[in-house]
Amino acid sequence: MRFVPTKSADQQAALMLVGMRTRLIKKRTQLANAIRGFAAEFGITAATGMCRIEPLLDRIAADERLPELARELFALHGQEYAQLLHEIERVEAKLMEWHRNDECSQRLANIPGIGPIGASLLMMKAPDPRMFKSGRDFAAWIGLTPKDHSTAGKVRLGGITRAGDELLRSTLVVGATAVVQHVRRSGGRNASPWLLGLLERKKPKLVAVALANKIARIAWKLMVSGEGYRRADLGAPTVAA
Repeated sequence: MRFVPTKSADQQAALMLVGMRTRLIKKRTQLANAIRGFAAEFGITAATGMCRIEPLLDRIAADERLPELARELFALHGQEYAQLLHEIERVEAKLMEWHRNDECSQRLANIPGIGPIGASLLMMKAPDPRMFKSGRDFAAWIGLTPKDHSTAGKVRLGGITRAGDELLRSTLVVGATAVVQHVRRSGGRNASPWLLGLLERKKPKLVAVALANKIARIAWKLMVSGEGYRRADLGAPTVAA
């Protein structure tokens, strides 16, 4: 059994900051979906993506064919959406300030696929990395290792366990997905043979999870050793010796 040390008041405040950001982003998504749904009822659609919501609201405001009540209600939705964006910016600014003041978080942010938000989450949510014997144990704690269904001498691995913190795991997978997409768009230029080989054999989503596992192991190594990340070919991250 691993016993997690009690968090300090400062750590709890930092986690509260992360929780507030998560809640605001969920609320923004819900509101954006509501705006799209109401607009679709009037035959007004927009491409996917949060960046399309404000232009959609501008189109609605300029469309005089809509009933006055509908335009008034869309305007209220627009005000709420703008306020949410402002609140998210304020929270993310505080999160970036926390990141800049933490030396280890800055080192973790240099790993492709992590960035400032992912690095901050790793520092805030992960217990003392020395509690884990290896990077694989750390990745397993996050839930990025496959379930073992081996029997009678046959190795059978299933999907990832999904243990650990859901937000931390999903953040690492999203970051890894961005790396995979970049490699695919660039035609594999400067990518590692390991990553290219996976992309040839597996679906991109599976490759992203495998890369997230690798990123988690590298992050553990950096946290334990205090070393800096040495930028190598995209998809083949290494640690400075």
